[in-house]
Amino acid sequence: MKRRQLLQYASATFASTLGLGLASSYQSYQAQSGALSITALGHTAFVFSGGGQSILVNPFKSAGCTEGYAQPTVAADLVLLSSRLFDEGFLTSQYANTEVIDEPGDYAINGLSIRGISMAHDRLGGRRFGDNVAWAWTQAGVKVVHLGGAAAPITVEDKILIGKPDVLLVPVGGGPKAYTPEEAVEAVRSLNPKIVIPTHYRTAAASKTCDIVGVSDFIKLMAGTPVTQGDNFLSVSAGSLPSSGMKIEVLSYAF
Repeated sequence: MKRRQLLQYASATFASTLGLGLASSYQSYQAQSGALSITALGHTAFVFSGGGQSILVNPFKSAGCTEGYAQPTVAADLVLLSSRLFDEGFLTSQYANTEVIDEPGDYAINGLSIRGISMAHDRLGGRRFGDNVAWAWTQAGVKVVHLGGAAAPITVEDKILIGKPDVLLVPVGGGPKAYTPEEAVEAVRSLNPKIVIPTHYRTAAASKTCDIVGVSDFIKLMAGTPVTQGDNFLSVSAGSLPSSGMKIEVLSYAF
């Protein structure tokens, strides 16, 4: 399945190179200028604003591990969903007229080239929770990779499809449908991003039934990597990225 996707994506990339993509040159330029603002909305939900547009990833329903978070209500030009599970793929009527993508593939939208990569959402090849879609795109000159709720190891084919991220959002809290802290470390080492943003970990929002751990377990395993624990907002530009090595940015939800 993954090799077939690889061939399909390569074909789509070739077509885009020939000038058959949907975006105009002006749209592409606009989408890659300025700085990228990243705002944490809780769990794996983030909004990315820059290049004249806003992308919302993985809005959720407030329940279980997300019980204490407010359901996302931010305005967005595009919504990306890693699955249709309630903790990363719940849409309110507010987004009825917003473009939504929840399937793997290559997309050209408003000057952005967006790639969805299919990965198993559990450690049973997807037999329990189905497939997870990891998202990769460049916005405001910054290459973003959001792994959603990935639970499968990064394969050679995944690395080819994903490329090298500037900013990697990776689940770290474990449970049956996302990386454990140890698995998250392996994914980070495999993709070697410049900035790591942990997602999908236990916070004060969690109910008693939530089965994931906090972010500290992942940070301990990444000993030696600089860590910044700030608020729920981060601004990144191509010029502000680390020139060597990587750093961890923990974005805290604004309770």
